[in-house]
Amino acid sequence: MVVVRSADPGLMVDPRSGFCKANSTFYSKRKPIPFPANHALDLTTFISSRPHHGKVAFIDATTGGQLTFPDFWKAVESVSTCLSEMGIRKGHVVLLLSPNSIFFPVVSLSVISLGAVITTTNPLNTAREIAKHISDTKPALAFTVPQLLPKLADASNDNHLKVVLVGERETPCENSLSTSSCTVIGSLEEMMKREASQARVKDRVTLDDTATLLYSSGTTGVSKGVASSHKNFIALIETLVRRFGTNAQEEIYIATVPMFHIYGLAAFTMGHLAMGSTVVVLSKFDLEEMLWAVQKYRATYLPLVPPILVGIVNKADEIKKTYDLSSLRTVLCGGAPLSKEMIEGFVDKFPKVTIMQGYALTESTGGGASTDTMEESRRYGTAGLLSPSVEGRIVDPDSGRALPVNRTGELWLRGPTIMKGYFNNEEATASTLYSDGWLRTGDLCYIDEDGFLFIVDRLKELIKYKGYQVAPAELEALLLCHPEVADAAVIPFPDEEVGQFPMAYVVRKAGSTISGVAVMDFIAKQVAPYKRIRRVAFIASIPKNPSGKILRKDLIQLATSKL
Repeated sequence: MVVVRSADPGLMVDPRSGFCKANSTFYSKRKPIPFPANHALDLTTFISSRPHHGKVAFIDATTGGQLTFPDFWKAVESVSTCLSEMGIRKGHVVLLLSPNSIFFPVVSLSVISLGAVITTTNPLNTAREIAKHISDTKPALAFTVPQLLPKLADASNDNHLKVVLVGERETPCENSLSTSSCTVIGSLEEMMKREASQARVKDRVTLDDTATLLYSSGTTGVSKGVASSHKNFIALIETLVRRFGTNAQEEIYIATVPMFHIYGLAAFTMGHLAMGSTVVVLSKFDLEEMLWAVQKYRATYLPLVPPILVGIVNKADEIKKTYDLSSLRTVLCGGAPLSKEMIEGFVDKFPKVTIMQGYALTESTGGGASTDTMEESRRYGTAGLLSPSVEGRIVDPDSGRALPVNRTGELWLRGPTIMKGYFNNEEATASTLYSDGWLRTGDLCYIDEDGFLFIVDRLKELIKYKGYQVAPAELEALLLCHPEVADAAVIPFPDEEVGQFPMAYVVRKAGSTISGVAVMDFIAKQVAPYKRIRRVAFIASIPKNPSGKILRKDLIQLATSKL
């Protein structure tokens, strides 16, 4: 029997949907999460103190190198000691510029243990983009791999940086870089060999202190720094324990998504570490390497983003002949909505693998909604039930009125994983995070009569055609059903007469010569007249961020640059 709890025991909550008519709020149907009684607790200590029987924490998929749990925590203690001796203190920002590696969690949790703040950035970013990140966060220290040192040096011209190298020193220009815009002061390998000291300076850290400074995806605007607290991540870990905790130390995960992103950081650097699971780390995504790693390490869980799942479905017959994926039990997909058709296509090809979905934002520290059981996962198209201790509202974007069950509006979330705010951006914080704790997600959603969340589209990405609202995700799902379409994105194209109309960017499958007219006719037969695609352009690939969300703003700029 499901028991739905609200903060106010006097409120009447529908046990089926979790909806309370009195305040138009949806309450989670999952059991509330506990919180530590000790307010003076840092995230690293919380993770390291959790009991489990796990043996190997991390495996490098390429080299086979391993970190057992004892070795991992010894490394964290050693690196923390060195950082303290370098003068890193509570509130200092430390930049980590690195691809996925078994050392990524070592650096992150060492920094966080001191009350300092870890900030990450995409290794694929340009020096200009990294320079903006450095200018914004002003890190006291940076960790990077030798291959990215020149890029970091170019980005640090006006902000001289002390740098610690992660991995072997292979770059020939290291000495010259050390005398210009940044100074290499050591290596992580040397720090990990250091004897840990309990006498190191360690400031008092509380649950409310900032632990990470990650940057939001920027799919609809300028990327903003998201400040998340130790409490935010502890709440997220407790949520993950509820979802995967049973026999977690026996599970093997493949780390496919980037650790610099909230998805990878929360799951692979923290969550599964706390549960005693083994994480096999891919330094970068490659479909064949990922499948080979599943086979070699007998992985049981495969976290993905939608583009990877699409690639697997498109090559399913070849993959099944080439790789032994019999150990795989569950695929976890998040980062962007997954269409019903795509899920059914995957299940048809891999009937013994359960596919689960989730919904989260950087601003919600990876919390939001999820499907946690096979029964829940069979509700194709849903992002799942609200996470433990999370409240939701569906708000009409025009009137601001909170809506009931099965009505579409902007999703608002409130709960223990919601961010502290945007870093040094009071205006953006005030417009997104209200004083009573509600976070405006910018996503158009509805919650059905059973409490399941469904994502319709991004609010800011709606196409307004003659006053009608057109959801790009709906048209993209239809396009992906065409046998000659490999990938697609739909954007608003400006028009003086109708305001905006849907334009499609299409990636043809190999050997296809499908025309734009054929694409438009295919959609026109399936949608109302105002939803029809009225312009088509073909492109080699759809630009997406690391979590799989389409970068519509890039496509809009491309489409309108010729006007």
